[in-house]
Formats: sequence, C-alpha cells, structure tokens
Amino acid sequence: MEQIMILNGSPRAPKSNSKRYAKIFRQYCKMDTAYFDISKSNHLSLCSEMERFSKLLLVFPLYADGIPVTLLDFLKTLEQNPPPKKPSVSVLINCGFLESGQNDVAVDMVRLFCRKNGYPFGCVLKIGSGEAILDTPFRILAIRKIKALSKGVQKGEHKAFKVSMPLSRKMFIKASTSYWIRYGQKNNVTREQMATLNIEDQ
Repeated sequence: MEQIMILNGSPRAPKSNSKRYAKIFRQYCKMDTAYFDISKSNHLSLCSEMERFSKLLLVFPLYADGIPVTLLDFLKTLEQNPPPKKPSVSVLINCGFLESGQNDVAVDMVRLFCRKNGYPFGCVLKIGSGEAILDTPFRILAIRKIKALSKGVQKGEHKAFKVSMPLSRKMFIKASTSYWIRYGQKNNVTREQMATLNIEDQ
C-alpha cells in the first residue's frame, strides 16, 4: 500500500507554521501519511524509514532565499544514504513575503537535488504571506490549495500551485508592521529595539 512520508524541515519544527500546514495536508489526504520533524540527530533513522514510503512531502519555510539549514543538512545525509527505492518528492513551502514567487529559488534547490540523485519530482505548493495567512480570514485560500496539493500528490501528478493573501503591497506592509510591533510588545521589545542590528543582545 502506498504511503506518504511528511518531513518538516523547519528549524523550529515542533512549533512551526510548517507543522500547521502539514496537519492540514494530512487532514485532507486520503492516503496513509506519517509525519516526522527533522532534527540534528535523526537523519540516518529518517533515511532508513524512507524505504517504507512511495511518496515524500517536504514541508519547510523559506530561509534567506533558500532552504533552511535543517533541511539542507538532512539532504546531504540522504544523498549519501538513499533508500533502495526512491520516492517521488513534493514540496510545500511558505515564506513571510507577500509574493509566493519568492519561494522559487528554494524550490529549484530541491528540484536540482532530485534531478542529481534520481528522485522523481512531484507537486509544489508555494505559499506567500505564510507567517500570517492561517490566522486571517484568507485561511480558506490556503486550505483550498493544500487540498489541491494533496490530490496532486496522491495521483502522482506534476503540478505547481501557489497562494497568497489578496492584498496590495502597501496594505500588506502596513498590516505586517502592525503585527510585529504588537508581537514585540508581548515580549517587552520596542519598535526601536527591533530596528537595531544588535537585537539578539537585548
């Protein structure tokens, strides 16, 4: 029986938005799924587990215009320890930018890995405004695309989906600025402190 392995490549996987996206995917997926967080210590065990699955879904956020080091380090291990039968790889990526196209380079990085190492490449969902969209009325837009991704992955299709909040850049910047100011206040950090380069020292 075919199964889908879901790997969360977020550096803060247990408390990440990626985990929330993976949960929605599993909710609407009719195939059996198994979810795993990638950590520094479980690379080899995940490589071993992978041989039980016909499909792999990588769920992760955009970091510095690319894939996060958590996922990058795992892919290096996977390159040296591939499963006997390689699963089809799909991607669900989110970024804090309004434009979903900001995710393109990171998706191309995964696609290149697949091409170099002989993994079939499946579907992609690129989510813009990923830090916020699930906590707004636009949540339904993200859910619709995740449902479409789920169907595509199950059918073995090669489709690309994208979604973002239908806001102008000006409105998005205004709303996101307000969000981060409120977030800072909850943690006793002022707007001026957030604007400095030494915020980690505060």
